Amino acid sequence: MDYFEKEFAGIVEKAKAGKKVMRVAVAGADAENILKGVFDAQEDGFVEPILIGNEAKIMAVIERLGMTERDYVLQPVPDDTNVVQFAIEMIKAGSADCLVRGNTQTRDFLMPVLNRANHLVREDELVTHVVFLKVPEYEKVMAISDVTLLINPPADARVEVAKNMVKALSVFEITTPNIALLSLVETPSFQMRDTVEDQTIVRNHKMRPIADCNLVGPISYDLIVSKEAARLKNYDCPYCGEFDGIVVPNLMSGNLLVKVLQRNAKATGFGILVGCNIPIAISGRSDPPEQTYLSLATCSAMLNSEKHYYKGK
Repeated sequence: MDYFEKEFAGIVEKAKAGKKVMRVAVAGADAENILKGVFDAQEDGFVEPILIGNEAKIMAVIERLGMTERDYVLQPVPDDTNVVQFAIEMIKAGSADCLVRGNTQTRDFLMPVLNRANHLVREDELVTHVVFLKVPEYEKVMAISDVTLLINPPADARVEVAKNMVKALSVFEITTPNIALLSLVETPSFQMRDTVEDQTIVRNHKMRPIADCNLVGPISYDLIVSKEAARLKNYDCPYCGEFDGIVVPNLMSGNLLVKVLQRNAKATGFGILVGCNIPIAISGRSDPPEQTYLSLATCSAMLNSEKHYYKGK
């Protein structure tokens, strides 16, 4: 496909070059934009679609897309079936490799994933949603997390978010990323709990690194993205304007930041879940197909990586 930013071309090439074609279980496959992204990934050779849900609804979408001649596995299930749990059971049985959110509510999709009985969540890690964005006039791909799961993460949770972000960025061949702990201000204040916690996180990181990264915080958004802002504010940090990732203080700020960048600043990107034993591609039903495509490309690249983050089949 030609609709992604050049900054994402490398991840697509990794997916195309992977030895294993990823079998993707689409939970609730009657979502038009998501299904289009899945079929585009199939056309480029790195996924095999398994479509789970109401057969009539799925076929109606496939016909509307003009893709009735495509190869796919159709797995019809009754309407009262939990399609996400059904997809997870297929993956646990070895019949699929990757879980894809289809026409399901976010909460309904995440609950089976986080259910400890399904053994998808690593005991020693926190599951986080990492969004990758290419923002116009910002040279790097920017990772932002967490924007879906963690409402008001405490300091130890934000440390885990940073760890997951470093792992996810490594698939872009970024070995020592610059990670920012976003706050309203860059000077710690006891009136703002996150600023004091961020200062402590950075101090602890300097003594005992949480991951192979450069960690800065608290730091405001203007300093994260602009060297000129740092100059004008006399903020001494070599990474300003060159950060690879932003750890947000809470769900509201992260979700709002991503949506504003996408809707108003014309940023393009996608998200994946990190911290699970299987690759999980997640995008919104109203999001363009390229988000699903790129999410699948990243999952495929990680699945085929020598580092192999996933322990599942």
